[in-house]
Amino acid sequence: MIYPAIPLAQTILQLCKANQIKHVVISPGSRNAPLTIGFTHDDYFECYSIVDERSAGFFAMGIAQQTGVPVALVCTSGSALLNYYPAIAEAFYSDIPLVVISADRPASKIDIGDGQTIRQENVYANHILYSANLKEDVPYELAIHGDGKHQKRPLIDVASTVQLYNEEEISKAIHKAYIEKGPVHINVPFEEPLYKTTEQLLVQVKESPIPFQQDVINSESLAHFIKAWNSAERKIILVGVLKPNSLDKQIIEFLGADESVMVLTETTSNLHHSNFFPGIDKVLAPVEFSEEYMKALQPDMLITFGGMVVSKKIKKFLRSYAPKSHFHIDEKKAFDTFFCLTEHFKISVNSFFSYVQNQLENITSAYRTNWLAIQEQRRVSHANYLTEIPYSDFSVYNYIFKALPDTQLLHLSNSSTVRYAQLFELKENWLVYCNRGTSGIDGSTSTAVGASVNSKIPTTLITGDLSFLYDSNGLWNHYVPDNLTIIVINNGGGGIFRILPGDKNTTEFETYFETIHKNEASHLAAMYGFTYVKATSNEEVTQALEETYKNEIRNKPVIVEVFTPRLENDTVLLNYFKYLVNNAI
Repeated sequence: MIYPAIPLAQTILQLCKANQIKHVVISPGSRNAPLTIGFTHDDYFECYSIVDERSAGFFAMGIAQQTGVPVALVCTSGSALLNYYPAIAEAFYSDIPLVVISADRPASKIDIGDGQTIRQENVYANHILYSANLKEDVPYELAIHGDGKHQKRPLIDVASTVQLYNEEEISKAIHKAYIEKGPVHINVPFEEPLYKTTEQLLVQVKESPIPFQQDVINSESLAHFIKAWNSAERKIILVGVLKPNSLDKQIIEFLGADESVMVLTETTSNLHHSNFFPGIDKVLAPVEFSEEYMKALQPDMLITFGGMVVSKKIKKFLRSYAPKSHFHIDEKKAFDTFFCLTEHFKISVNSFFSYVQNQLENITSAYRTNWLAIQEQRRVSHANYLTEIPYSDFSVYNYIFKALPDTQLLHLSNSSTVRYAQLFELKENWLVYCNRGTSGIDGSTSTAVGASVNSKIPTTLITGDLSFLYDSNGLWNHYVPDNLTIIVINNGGGGIFRILPGDKNTTEFETYFETIHKNEASHLAAMYGFTYVKATSNEEVTQALEETYKNEIRNKPVIVEVFTPRLENDTVLLNYFKYLVNNAI
């Protein structure tokens, strides 16, 4: 077995293995050589080489998203770790465990003009669960034999103290990533020589088990919740981003059976029931300016769980027509999104309802029944509108969601893509993900590729042109599986800006907001070895997707690029909501 000759590097390797961190994403560099040597020479670790640190961060996040286990990110010193920051912020807000291990120069080399050095300690301070700033260890040879200037005993004592400190800090960081599900940072100073190896294990670390976090629930708060539930005739349960299969079926059936409960879900909620409301904006759009309908919808009680909510309409509604009480259920955090938060139950949703379900009464109410009838009417209007519209982004999404196979890991990019998806009811077997923590366009492709590497089912990424081009380095690796499909909706710019207020017919708008372009994905497909298919009509979209998905086994990943009319898309979308209003009950 080959080990790095630096004890601190060996310490990190042993503690990662002891804590079952198996996946390691490494970006090339010199200062991180001791770690790279150690990880890649140990068969326990699954190592990936990703050159671009920004892409590497999101790639690692995609793996952690699927496994639920922290993924290690390893980079060299200097600006390298700054490029992780977008992924760190996304993981922080999306509760995805990452362990960033950044190599650094010794403290004496910082801010003296030495190359490739920055102030790395606590660099992610605002978006990190824990920062472990390790100490440079006393070199093994020096601690054992002395250097002729220092006595041997004090050197051994110093080495032992530093070793103990570093072990405790590394374990704290890794345990934090596990328990609180988020990113942590371990900054590691290394002095040269960096490439020296040994066949000897120089340190034996003290392993500490990951602490078990017990549910803590306040009985008084619980009683308040039960009383509010049993007296409320109108309840809304709003579900944000939720990992597939998060909620027990028994709880889903319980919530779906209560006539006083409207369960509002989004594409990213991964929750399905015939009595739930998956099209929030479709329900709200025709009535959002009607005082009568808004008061009829206003809940007595709001229960929320899951991550970020996409719909701006539901945020506006609940802020304007606030419930009497708002309870949020989440093991980690609660955002006061609607400015009326009553209580945060720091517990899993399944555990919470197992505590209270037998004490919750079904209230006789016409609340859900009335709105289910409205929802059904919206579905009819939605279907009718699709028969009337020309070729556009809207029609393309309709054909895409019809063509996707029943079983699919579905990644959505941000901006237009996730918002269009909200207007359609997706299949129950699709496992839907989107980087909604910060809602940025910067890492959608890299995340999808990372997720696809560890997915047992085929993966499809649906993305806009700007998001795809922005993260094109997500294709720059050797791990893209053949069953990955990327569908790029190319409308020649940032189409979402055309539906926002402001004059669209100016050079400034086209240059600085919409950022129109004539770029195509065909060149990237050729460079990275993807099959490339082009579509410019509804018929071509259908044909392209049928050909793409007809074979379960492929020898190349596929990019399907769909070109849509830039100037028509916003009109079709805005008219959709007008159509719902004009055809409302």
